[in-house]
Amino acid sequence: MSLAVVYTRAKLGINAPLVSIEVHLSNGLPGFHMVGLPETAVKESKDRVRSAIINAHFEFPARRITVNLAPAELPKEGSRFDIAIAIAILAASDQLPRDQLQDYEFIGELALSGEIRPVDAVLPAALACASHGKQLIIASDNASEAALVDNLSILPAKHLLEISAHFHQRQSLEPWVNQATTQQPDKKLDNQLGHPLDNELNEVIGQHHAKRALEISATGGHNLLFYGPPGTGKTMLASRLPGILPALTNQQALEVAAIYSVAGKGLRPQIWSRPFRAPHHTASAAALVGGGSKPSPGEISLAHQGVLFLDELPEFSRRVLEVLREPMESGEIMISRVAAQSRYPANFQLIAAMNPCPCGFLGSQRCSCTPDQINRYRSKISGPLLDRIDLQVQVSKIENRELLNQRTQVKGESNQQIQQRISAARERQINRQGKINNQLSSLELKTICPLNSEQQTLMDNAINRFALSTRGFYRVLRVARSIADLESRETVATEDYQEALSYRITSESRQAN
Repeated sequence: MSLAVVYTRAKLGINAPLVSIEVHLSNGLPGFHMVGLPETAVKESKDRVRSAIINAHFEFPARRITVNLAPAELPKEGSRFDIAIAIAILAASDQLPRDQLQDYEFIGELALSGEIRPVDAVLPAALACASHGKQLIIASDNASEAALVDNLSILPAKHLLEISAHFHQRQSLEPWVNQATTQQPDKKLDNQLGHPLDNELNEVIGQHHAKRALEISATGGHNLLFYGPPGTGKTMLASRLPGILPALTNQQALEVAAIYSVAGKGLRPQIWSRPFRAPHHTASAAALVGGGSKPSPGEISLAHQGVLFLDELPEFSRRVLEVLREPMESGEIMISRVAAQSRYPANFQLIAAMNPCPCGFLGSQRCSCTPDQINRYRSKISGPLLDRIDLQVQVSKIENRELLNQRTQVKGESNQQIQQRISAARERQINRQGKINNQLSSLELKTICPLNSEQQTLMDNAINRFALSTRGFYRVLRVARSIADLESRETVATEDYQEALSYRITSESRQAN
């Protein structure tokens, strides 16, 4: 029989649909034909596979070879199918036993020498492979990434001859033994910038109001905006947020790792730390949301389950900022192209910083900005986008006595103490409602945050006086719920609503003016 079927996985967003490699050898003039919607890199695999088979001292069939990549309607891209095609050709030509091939899946690129090279998007394929109870044969360099998946038999290989020896039962491939990759790290690292993220929050001098807002933001996953003169510590405060956020859960770590795998960034150095992405203000809309002819995840997806920090917010193009509005509400982004659609998760926490005017010194004698310049500067941030930011906090200049007093420079709780309090508050949220507070719907808020008569009067006055929108109203409720959780209160007190309103009033008043 000159027909063999081998299984592999395609790359489609963060999914990995099953692909059957069907190879048939027939009589006629020698030729190599590939069907099943392959793109250029897949078509080129015929040359890589032919050279790899010959250089591995196998016989390349001098027959008409037809390779079908099924299902035919699924676009195939990349070099990930090389091993599967080579194994299928060897099995169809009776150079490899085929009786056990249905129990395996193969992913990897072949060098002309027959060596196996790593590919991207291995983690989604490993997750899908484990769910179907198959064994996965991949490049050795991809093994540590695939090892994040539990209950998966991983057989790493370095050469095509090793795979052949395994199926001929001459020398079995050694299963990958999971090492310390999945152990929770002692030190969190910034995945993008490469510097430690565990700088202590108590190193920031003063700014107690801003630190309190940062802690509330971390408790409920709320969006946060710092605004104030330059040099007051806005960026420093934002960079301290990952150090007080709870570590990722197993499921969250897999989600984030899968996105990085699809983006071609490999395994994150510390898989349990939350991502911290800080794109420059010259970044395009496609860089933030993702895109390209072959849709790939952007900064908002790379910040999934972590922090997206936009420094100098008004310096970003307004068009770029507007693309954030939908994913901030839905927690995902759909990238549509003619050939395919890709859906990527984007459940990120937005932290932004801005100056009050172009020069940054509004209200002082140093400010030389005209009213028109100030209006143009602020108009880059639309009202709907600002309305989606739960807390807007003014960061003022530090008093000289605080700055000069050396004893106040390291004072207060450590990151670990704050993180423990935030983790306990988040655990209460998960036990109560199965999600953190920023994900609560308006219907859920009616039962979780019921308003008594005093609180109804308070909110009614706030809506009328400060032109609080419906979205803003519900965001105040979510923040108040987080404040109560931080204080270990079962019910939301009136002072919790008052504090939550204090983080919205400045913004709403500025819009009204």
